Amino acid sequence: MPTPTAVDSATLPDECWDDPARGSIRFRTLISAPTTDSDALTCGIAIMDRGDTFPLHSHPQAEVYFGLEGEGSVQIDGQSHRLAPGIALYIPGGAIHGIPVAEGPLRWFYTFAADGFSEIRYSFLSETDPTQ
Repeated sequence: MPTPTAVDSATLPDECWDDPARGSIRFRTLISAPTTDSDALTCGIAIMDRGDTFPLHSHPQAEVYFGLEGEGSVQIDGQSHRLAPGIALYIPGGAIHGIPVAEGPLRWFYTFAADGFSEIRYSFLSETDPTQ
């Protein structure tokens, strides 16, 4: 059985995708096996500056975004949804979603029902459709 875990996001480095086609979004993974003694949940903080990108993508796991700072528009299956402090967005598994371009600084908490971040199988539209 996992033990309680405390993680200070201020002590974590920003992570980013190795492939620039996956966007310029940065993130800090807070809870994710095997780095933390956890199971069934993976979560972190996503960070975007004005002009940063998080291209449209999907993954089998459902996800929740909870706005922390700034305001932006998240595309989910072709519809625009406002993300701002205090707003939670539920993104069903398999839904195509992303933030094509951040209009200003934006930070949100995200969580998946998965033991670790490595279990999330992202499929970016730009990787499957060269016109995206």
